[in-house]
Amino acid sequence: MITILAGTNRPKSRARRVANFYAAQLAELGAESQILDLAELPADFVATALYANAGTHSAFNRLAEMLNASAKLVIITPEYNGSFPGVLKAFIDGLPYPGGIQGKRAALVGLSSGGQGGLLAMSHLTDILMYLGTTVLPQRVRLPFIDKDLTAEDELRQDLSRQLLREQAVALLAG
Repeated sequence: MITILAGTNRPKSRARRVANFYAAQLAELGAESQILDLAELPADFVATALYANAGTHSAFNRLAEMLNASAKLVIITPEYNGSFPGVLKAFIDGLPYPGGIQGKRAALVGLSSGGQGGLLAMSHLTDILMYLGTTVLPQRVRLPFIDKDLTAEDELRQDLSRQLLREQAVALLAG
């Protein structure tokens, strides 16, 4: 099982829509996946599921268990203010330590409305994941100008975008 994490809590986000596309790609390759959408996080999880409350919030625990059930991850992260969304960092901080995502393989996909395609977001996220013992694939896919590339049907217009995601999925499945 591969967990595809839509790395923002924005409802109906482009990250979730790209996660849908990625899940379809994995299905074509014969792999089972599930989508963990941070939009499902409880609004108050920072106060009710972290630190002294770790392990006590059933809604947070359900999402954390989705990661536990997977040896491999795909993290789709938009770029917010030159990094990845704070809600993704807070979610990672709420996972068991050590553990949580330690020892897992992760593929990263960055999104942005601009030309960088989430490069800074993926760079920051890579540092954190590696610190936590997660193996990050070198094939980090950048999807620039996502508002122009992503269709209303959750497809990607650019051949290169589709090709890079497919190559990344193949590499994730190979390891």
